[in-house]
Amino acid sequence: MKVIVEVSARHCHLSGKHLEKLFGRGYQLEPVKNLSQKKQYSSNSTVTIIGPKNEITDVRILGPIRDVSQVEISFTDSYYLGIKAPLKISGDLSDAAPVILSGPKGKVKLFHGLIIARRHFHCDLATAKKLKLRDGQKIKVKITGPRSLIFNEVVTRIRKDFRPRIQLDTDEGNAAFVHGQTKGEIIIN
Repeated sequence: MKVIVEVSARHCHLSGKHLEKLFGRGYQLEPVKNLSQKKQYSSNSTVTIIGPKNEITDVRILGPIRDVSQVEISFTDSYYLGIKAPLKISGDLSDAAPVILSGPKGKVKLFHGLIIARRHFHCDLATAKKLKLRDGQKIKVKITGPRSLIFNEVVTRIRKDFRPRIQLDTDEGNAAFVHGQTKGEIIIN
């Protein structure tokens, strides 16, 4: 089965409390672009990630607001910032690295908030049933083209409201020359 492959660039998800600390009381995210997953969007708001070595400005905040704040970056970003971020599934902040975020109205230190997100496959229930996949199962994804690659250890994330999409970080997407409507072939291990 072929599935659209997306590159998930560095971004952050914020709790309401942290959004207000960074942008001021009563601040609301304004959607500018819907993402492929239902009710997810890119906002017009950005923050700066502050590391011991360097800073990265204009890091997009994705909405909607979450219960817990987290920042997702690539390995290259981690090296540039000087922060050793662990490779984790989005939402798993156990052992996540500390990071400082700066906004127009203040700064926030996330003691466990910075990760490199594992490559994953968002999968709806019908597709999971058709492919006989279970949540957390690892699959392979083959991308053909001028820089063909097979990505191993792609974690399946199943939810009824998901749209089937493979998500890679910027480093991975660049390595496979992913752009536009690139599709990957799912290989069940």
